[in-house]
Amino acid sequence: MLLPVNVTLGVVLAVLLAAAATVAAVAHLGPGRSRDIAVAGVRAAVQLAAVSLVIGWVVHSLPLLLAFLLLMYAVAVRTAGRRITPNGTWWRTALPIGAGVAPVVGALLLTGLVPVKGIALIPVTGILIGGALTATVLGGRRALDELASRHGEVEAGMALGLPDRDARMEVARDAASDALLPGLDQTRTVGLVTLPGAFVGMLLGGASPLEAGAVQLFVLVGLMAVQAVAVALVLELVARGRLHREAGSGAARDQGP
Repeated sequence: MLLPVNVTLGVVLAVLLAAAATVAAVAHLGPGRSRDIAVAGVRAAVQLAAVSLVIGWVVHSLPLLLAFLLLMYAVAVRTAGRRITPNGTWWRTALPIGAGVAPVVGALLLTGLVPVKGIALIPVTGILIGGALTATVLGGRRALDELASRHGEVEAGMALGLPDRDARMEVARDAASDALLPGLDQTRTVGLVTLPGAFVGMLLGGASPLEAGAVQLFVLVGLMAVQAVAVALVLELVARGRLHREAGSGAARDQGP
């Protein structure tokens, strides 16, 4: 066992969480960030405990399995949408998240690489949804922030005859594409800087290093595909004005559910 589940683990986690919240407060990393960190840590503990219990019986029923996957997707959409904008356009993040994840999961199921079993499908789908969520949030926020700060350039492009969508795209594209950098860096440095969770988990489960490496490679490549689709589509939604903020509203801070 990598980490024993005992009182010592609980104490260490509490100390680390308190340290993170304290550093955020002392360094003034943003209004409410210290509280956000503390709440996120407590929520993570409660949610993981609940999920650990739920997965035990979800994996034995296909309808429950599908319902659980839909719940994961819905929470991701809500979280990403409210991180990007506080207005009613947030639900459109369902497109970049779903369009990136669904084809990859479908291909894995059709080829038999991942069986229709909860013990395999839930973690794989969760990793992909999480990657799509992160890319959508980063891409959407960066694009909208860039449009707000360079509004004059957008207006100039329109004055020169560019369609609204093209003028916004020229300004926001490079900023939104930065959302791909974390995934790219993780893939470039895998095995040299970090040994990601899928690799370590496979080794602890008794797989050979070769099998563990193959699974981790699949996860990283799948994530790059999912995130590329998510960033491309969230950028398109922003450029077309389908996903936007009200004038002067600034960056959304709502963390979703």
